[in-house]
Amino acid sequence: MKNIIARDISWLSFNARVLQEANDISVPLKERIRFLGIFSNNLDEFFRVRVATLKRMIQLGGKKGNMHLEEKPQQILDQIQTIVLEQQSEFNRIWDNILAELNKEKIFLVTETQLKKDQKAFVKKFFEEEVRSNIIPLMVESLPQMPYLREKSIYLGVVMHKRDSAYERKYALIEVPSKIVGRFVLLPSSGDDQQIILLEDVIRFNLPYIFSYFGYDHFSSHIFKVTKDAEIDIDNDVTTTFVQKIEHGLKNRRKGKPVRFTYDKEMDAGLLEYLMKRLNLSRKDNIIPGGRIHNFRHFMDFPDVFRTKNARRNSFTHPALQNTMRVTDIIIQQDVMLHFPYHSFNSVIDLLRESAIDPEVTTIKITAYRLASNSKVINALINAVRNGKEVIVMLELRARFDEEANLEWKEILELEGVKVLIGSPNMKVHAKLCLIKRRTGKKTVQYGFVSTGNLNEKTARIYGDHCLLTSNRNIMADINRIFRFIENPKTGINHLKACKTLMVCPTGMRRQLLQLINTEIKHARAKKPAIITAKLNSLSDVQLIQKLYDAAATGVTVNLVVRGIFCAQTAQKRLKNRMHAISIVDEYLEHARVLIFHNNGKEKVFISSADWMVRNLDHRVEAAAVITDESIKKELMDIIHIQLRDNVKARVLDSHLENNYVSSAGKKKVRSQIETFHYLYNKVPKQVDAKNA
Repeated sequence: MKNIIARDISWLSFNARVLQEANDISVPLKERIRFLGIFSNNLDEFFRVRVATLKRMIQLGGKKGNMHLEEKPQQILDQIQTIVLEQQSEFNRIWDNILAELNKEKIFLVTETQLKKDQKAFVKKFFEEEVRSNIIPLMVESLPQMPYLREKSIYLGVVMHKRDSAYERKYALIEVPSKIVGRFVLLPSSGDDQQIILLEDVIRFNLPYIFSYFGYDHFSSHIFKVTKDAEIDIDNDVTTTFVQKIEHGLKNRRKGKPVRFTYDKEMDAGLLEYLMKRLNLSRKDNIIPGGRIHNFRHFMDFPDVFRTKNARRNSFTHPALQNTMRVTDIIIQQDVMLHFPYHSFNSVIDLLRESAIDPEVTTIKITAYRLASNSKVINALINAVRNGKEVIVMLELRARFDEEANLEWKEILELEGVKVLIGSPNMKVHAKLCLIKRRTGKKTVQYGFVSTGNLNEKTARIYGDHCLLTSNRNIMADINRIFRFIENPKTGINHLKACKTLMVCPTGMRRQLLQLINTEIKHARAKKPAIITAKLNSLSDVQLIQKLYDAAATGVTVNLVVRGIFCAQTAQKRLKNRMHAISIVDEYLEHARVLIFHNNGKEKVFISSADWMVRNLDHRVEAAAVITDESIKKELMDIIHIQLRDNVKARVLDSHLENNYVSSAGKKKVRSQIETFHYLYNKVPKQVDAKNA
């Protein structure tokens, strides 16, 4: 498509920015290792979802079905293979450098061949007590079918033979039980040294013991991993419920076709050929040779053995909520905007806990997409039911890779008496909304929130998001309309269409965004100031990109802050250098969506749950809230302008996908996440914030 970067190639460019962070020597060593883990985890999900989708497109052969087809999926797959191999090479180079720096700090990753006498005894005992009962060696040659290989696991491919008869070789597979035992084992170490062995090397050391029954005396073993198609197919069987369809789809996901095979490039050639044959893989598939270590996502939890600790800034309570016993009392009087992770997520938990025990609260309605594993949000809602409140939770069962967790939450909530909504089979509910009804005498007050992020207290510590706590009647009226639709999706679409204050998908947001852009174009043509500023996770919707091109060509200044997918090409002559785009990758994940339209000096500012992608705008329930409080509007605009000035962690997004850092030559260095922290922290009354210092 002309002047549009392929979505998947753009995504790989985003993951390259994550890799840049791992390569940045100014980043603490533990964080650099964590970024390697994030890169690896991202790439796993990319293959499970996007590469799998491209392969399905090729199989469809132009028949669309329910799928948005790329024009040249095979060409994109070929590009992906080339880019991934280049990134794997860069990954290995960075890891080698990090290993050298670990050694300088006297932190050593040792293999099974480097163990000292006392460490050998320790590893043997550890294996016997912690590992042995959790592994089942499989003699695969004797099995009529290839055993099921778990999608997120790593495997040791073992080759065995006797020294006096190297031709009699046997193959075996061992799943490394890292989920049960943990990937890292701290070894007895001397002096200031800290030595660590990986679980797979513990198993390697014990191979002669594991296979002693067979009499082999020579072993070689190498790690490999299979990534599978993770798409959940929802069947059309009218005799099954939507929940049953999800459960069936999850079971079928386990049987997904392999879309990538990564392996230790030193693997025995015969074993490699054998595995590829049994897995029905060919050289045309994504066969990725790598180093000795795989599943680097575990390295996000690398042991904290570092002498220099990363002093992460503490979250603090919003100043409007500092001197009050109840969050509820404040937000009934005024709007409050929480900015995570700078502001504490505890204020949201406090609001729900207050509502759970407030005798005047009658109803709580809330949407949930991704929840923490031990969710305080869920605990508060359960307490509310036990206190006689009506609690309605919209639980999105198709939140990718959280489907099983959300099915479990559904069962827990329903057992407690919560009414659980599961939405429409054809439309995910991605909006982040809460509605609380409180009745005093004959008067009912409604309040709650609209957020850009999930109700997850764990990720709220590392995800940058905005949450508007409000009792604004117009916003609450629209949230009521959205819940009426969710409660009756087959006939309730008119409730979404009736929303007057919130911009809502899939009924109105696209049209309203186009109108807002057209207003800026109109002002530019009238020689008035015209500016569009959008902060998003992803920008891939062709219609909106083309409209932004039209705006820039007309004279509108377009400022974009996009973390991930960015399909626009900014280096076009007709844009007159008026479209500027950056991506910020730093300590926190930039997850918020903020839209600012200049509107001839009367700025319209929105926070939103929706990215500018076809799936969000046309196939999901999303909500964007306009900010009416002038002080909050200014605060939000100030934060976005801080990000637009970032010249430390901001990369230029252009047509070439080179990820060059924004130049700081001759300018004061601005690292937006630190500047934002100080900007918000300076608003806290100093007499009450000593504990946050």
